[in-house]
Amino acid sequence: MPYPFSLIEVFNDPALGFKGNTAAVVWLNQPLADETMQAIATDFNQPATTFLCPAARINAFHVRWFAPDAEIGLCGHGSLAALVYLALQKGVQGEISLLYREGSIQGHMRSDQTCAMLLDAIPVVAEEEVPDVVRQGLGIPLAGYFTTNNKHIVLATSENDLQTMTPDFALLRTSDTFGYTVTAPGKSADFVSRTLVPHVQQLEDPATGSSHAALVPFWAGRTGKKEMLAYQLSSRGGKFLCKLQDDQVLLTGSFRLMAEGQLR
Repeated sequence: MPYPFSLIEVFNDPALGFKGNTAAVVWLNQPLADETMQAIATDFNQPATTFLCPAARINAFHVRWFAPDAEIGLCGHGSLAALVYLALQKGVQGEISLLYREGSIQGHMRSDQTCAMLLDAIPVVAEEEVPDVVRQGLGIPLAGYFTTNNKHIVLATSENDLQTMTPDFALLRTSDTFGYTVTAPGKSADFVSRTLVPHVQQLEDPATGSSHAALVPFWAGRTGKKEMLAYQLSSRGGKFLCKLQDDQVLLTGSFRLMAEGQLR
């Protein structure tokens, strides 16, 4: 049985030279075995491969995300790509629900041809001393370290430091911490960030929705702003329009349909 798929770029901005993040989105009429989905994701070799399967209620779909080397618990850019796929390729109109193991993500296509999604905000659990391995592994001045139930937030002092940072991934890998969102005040954006995942193949994620689910409430608390512009300063670059809505984060981004086909 053939499985339709699309390759989609999200959180991009051609005017800024930002290429965003890419995801393969695969449509399933019924679930596949975990090992089959992992093998497909490994072959695609994208930051994320999103698998979609229709749910019982209207405009609701089960979603799973896989990196080339492991399943992903929560993938923001893979979710935005899924919403784009459902709107463009499946003609789904109105509000869409993506159902995953720990909750759901709501989203829709906007009239300006951007796509928006609503994620549960990820709160800071505690502020701690910056671990030596992080200070040495990042090699830039750091002003704070905040743990979350996802990637930990590392506060840098300037956008320039963040942009020129050359992480020592081998050293960071000596810690059990899965990932870090390193962030600083922005020059032309409200805040900037980079997402480091030293224990997986990719090492640095280009444009990360799940990181912004933590960064938006973090920076809202520091700036008093509910609506913010954010740039992710990876080699590809990412642009996020952000809004804090109570205990949820609305992320809006641009996209580009890159390719489509069928898996056989």
